[in-house]
Amino acid sequence: MANPTAAICVIGDEILSGRTKDKNIGWIAEQLNGLGIQLTQARVIADVKETIIRHITELSDENDYVFTSGGIGPTHDDITTESVAAAFNVTVERNQEAMRRLEQHYKGTEIVLNEVRKKMADIPVGATLIDNPVSAAPGFQLENVYVMAGVPSIMQSMFESLSASLKGGIIPTRLTVQCATGEGNVAHILEQISNQYETVSVGSYPWFKPGQFGTAVVLTGLDESLVSNAAKELCQLVKHAGFEAEDAV
Repeated sequence: MANPTAAICVIGDEILSGRTKDKNIGWIAEQLNGLGIQLTQARVIADVKETIIRHITELSDENDYVFTSGGIGPTHDDITTESVAAAFNVTVERNQEAMRRLEQHYKGTEIVLNEVRKKMADIPVGATLIDNPVSAAPGFQLENVYVMAGVPSIMQSMFESLSASLKGGIIPTRLTVQCATGEGNVAHILEQISNQYETVSVGSYPWFKPGQFGTAVVLTGLDESLVSNAAKELCQLVKHAGFEAEDAV
């Protein structure tokens, strides 16, 4: 049985311009892997309503889960909330529970909860709030789409608050065989293993050090015994071809 699938959609012109470096895709990918949820793709898109609607619709149809980051702040270019709502043909309204959380957060501080900040309490009708332990303004879940903040520390706290509700699958087994030669010398062996073990993913990653080079071959799959057998056979074939190879770890 296949694991549940997920996609990530990072939303923000600042990412596309290079001004801000994304730190969310890799972190979410690691969390999903640990839950047995297969990440199928990650997209980075602009703060354009029609673009957001199109990508959210596609990703929602193709995956069990969609996780977005960015565009739910108080400024004019934070349009993720209204765009996701439009993708599901629902309206946005001032959410009373979200307002209560904001009021509680700003109470006793010098920061005024003005109309601009109140925008962060506007949530699509029918959505479920995602807790934000860092700065109170919640994300939300609408259908199978989880909308979170772009700031890494806030996004991570949001994901951690919702992760228990996700239905995962089998955590993949991943083994690495280090080969003391270039991948061009073992490519035919990798192809042989890939064809023989169809449910095991075989990835080849060359590495370079002063005076040395080699290839790390990573084998990944849901069947632990198959991955182990594939790694052992790969190691034997590489050695038989006259190259050094370390046992899988």
